[in-house]
Amino acid sequence: MHIRYTKYFVLLLSVMAMTLTGFAVMTACSSRGHERPIVTVSIEPQKYILEQITGDRIDVRCLLGNGGNPENYDPTVTHLMNLEKSLAYLRMGNIGFEDAILDKVRESNPGLAIFNTSEGIRLITGTHHHGAEKGNDIPDPHTWTSFKNARVIAANMLDAMVNVDPKHEKDYRKNFDRFAARLDSLDHLADSLMTPHRGEAFLVWHPSLSYFARDYGMEQIALGETENKEISVNALRSTIDEARSHNARVFFFQKDFDSRQVSAINDEIGATEVDINPLDYDWENSMMTVVNAIAGKNGQH
Repeated sequence: MHIRYTKYFVLLLSVMAMTLTGFAVMTACSSRGHERPIVTVSIEPQKYILEQITGDRIDVRCLLGNGGNPENYDPTVTHLMNLEKSLAYLRMGNIGFEDAILDKVRESNPGLAIFNTSEGIRLITGTHHHGAEKGNDIPDPHTWTSFKNARVIAANMLDAMVNVDPKHEKDYRKNFDRFAARLDSLDHLADSLMTPHRGEAFLVWHPSLSYFARDYGMEQIALGETENKEISVNALRSTIDEARSHNARVFFFQKDFDSRQVSAINDEIGATEVDINPLDYDWENSMMTVVNAIAGKNGQH
């Protein structure tokens, strides 16, 4: 009798073990089945814009994280692994490191769909030389610092997502329409606030607001072409004179820039200092910081 019950007990344990194993396998498969598809972008503002279209359906990964410098970026193993698993890579279009890493990207994932999200934007040239002999031919890469351009970028992203994930086209188009309406509203607001300031100039350390200036008829006076690069005394004097002659009232700079030179300039022209980060994820807030600073509405949205 004891032997018989022991056999039954062993059999019961075996059945339970098989059941639990099967459940674990099904759970793991179910978990893998619910993993979100990955799409990789170059910079945080792109991630913000793309997520307005995809919602939480897509896991958007970014190559250049917060605090990163696009001028010395080199992809990590993690970045290449993300690209290897991605449905698509949505490049900004004219950021220097994008061209430099394309070979690595294609090697990591030969079948990867690559899209230029700045396609169709009328590019500004001559603001970034970076040692090139023909600097005037180099496009300004900061296409996203414009409400009008952001609408084009978003439309390109929509096309890309419909291309790689047509199953969810209806959702993507619905989200895009809502975001496009928001962009139009922000553009109209910015236009009304900038109208009294058309023809005015603002000072910026790195020429990151060229497209914004073009949109609203303003002039951008840039101190240097390269991020946080110390400026020569002659160049600094020339910039101060230009800022004075144009009565520049606002000086945009980033926290990691040379604070000594920021103070030296401000001592001479008395500009309002405004900290910005064109590479920040919160793209809308970054843009409205610029708008409100020029309009004299600091801190308001």
